[in-house]
Amino acid sequence: MSETHIHMAGHVTERHITRAGQGGDRDVFEYALIRVVPRIERGECLNAGVAVYCRARGYVGARTHLDEDRLRALDPAADAAGIRAALTAIERHCAGGPGAGQAAGDDAGRRFRWLIAPRSTVVQPGPVHTGLTADPAAETERLLDLLVR
Repeated sequence: MSETHIHMAGHVTERHITRAGQGGDRDVFEYALIRVVPRIERGECLNAGVAVYCRARGYVGARTHLDEDRLRALDPAADAAGIRAALTAIERHCAGGPGAGQAAGDDAGRRFRWLIAPRSTVVQPGPVHTGLTADPAAETERLLDLLVR
């Protein structure tokens, strides 16, 4: 079964609706964009990464990419090195292990939920979206290319 949706920009997309047992080898995943808001008071942002969580596969991962030219367009005085450090910390947090600090012992779901909690900082998560995937790590890369780069 599918539904056709027309977005405000006029693009037509088809969304496939699956029921339990109809997803094939694909599993539900959640993702959130990681945004950089260099001047909180202005609210302008740029996408700088994506975090993906797939409960069925015990996967949580993040990939980031900071476009410094776009960052400087929003705020010429932005601390690119500090922002890059925060983005790297997000990747380490998702990866778990010793690089995750206090979150090292947390399961994938807990690490993802902590990451996507709303916050008013320069680096912050966007809303959570869902999809189906057979390979969450490849999906992370695909979303980074599609929505960030």
